[in-house]
Amino acid sequence: MMDFYRQMLLIRRFEEKAGQLYGMGLIGGFCHLYIGQEAVVVGLQSALKDGDQVITAYRDHGHMLACGMTPRSVMAELTGRIGGASKGKGGSMHMFSVAQGFYGGHGIVGASAPLGTGLAFAQKYNDTDNVTLTYFGDGAANQGQVYESFNMAVLWNLPVIFIIENNQYGMGTSVKRASGQTDLYKRGESLGVPGRLVDGMDVLAVRAAAEDAIAHVRAGKGPLLLELKTYRYRGHSVSDPAKYRSKEELNEYREHHDAIEMVKAQLLDAGAVGEDDLKAVDKEVRGVVNDAADFAQNSPEPDPSELYTDVLADA
Repeated sequence: MMDFYRQMLLIRRFEEKAGQLYGMGLIGGFCHLYIGQEAVVVGLQSALKDGDQVITAYRDHGHMLACGMTPRSVMAELTGRIGGASKGKGGSMHMFSVAQGFYGGHGIVGASAPLGTGLAFAQKYNDTDNVTLTYFGDGAANQGQVYESFNMAVLWNLPVIFIIENNQYGMGTSVKRASGQTDLYKRGESLGVPGRLVDGMDVLAVRAAAEDAIAHVRAGKGPLLLELKTYRYRGHSVSDPAKYRSKEELNEYREHHDAIEMVKAQLLDAGAVGEDDLKAVDKEVRGVVNDAADFAQNSPEPDPSELYTDVLADA
């Protein structure tokens, strides 16, 4: 529980700092923050083993940290520096780390579904017992390529778990206004992909669902679809004022459903730690994030020659 608390707190403090750097003009382009959704990736990633793979969309900073990429490398990528995970060439939306089994954030809506299906195909082709977690959002759940991916995953019995991070707003449009079927976990049923609904604000519920889903897929029983019901506290991107929802709705989640506060309360109620212990964790996490921000600002920009590297794979 303390490990979950620290990981979620690291993601939140990291994203808060990223928002500050964006406001200072140090991060360019788009920047999609994960604040509020931390329990999803922390709970799911905690159930993986070596060799498992992850792919997601463009709200991806939390996924990279949960995969084990260093805060320095992620923050430096946000500022476009050579010390970044993708040498400053990917930015917020397109980071990548084969070493950590992380195959990218992807700016094309829904693109992670077919790409994740391909990763799972390679795992089966190479006769591994690994799985692929393929994340996308509720807005992407309406994309045609998602259903093509479901179909192929069933036909080939692939070891893939499709994960819909339903933060209830695709950009500025609520799920209720965009989807005829709002129970997104049912979206794969007609193609033979069983689905499950999970409380994405409860990290223990997410961990339990992850264990069951991974055991199912690793046993060769085919793909699964998980809908993680969660909520983002910030706008779609840093530049979005999020005026399409009420302050009362936002405050309801912050005050009564916050994943980090829930774990904090459970730890204190159990007598496992005291307030001072949790304050020490927060202080340590803030130090890590501040160090990452300093590194990201002081790391050199890529040499122009980097334009010509990582374009084609070596034959």
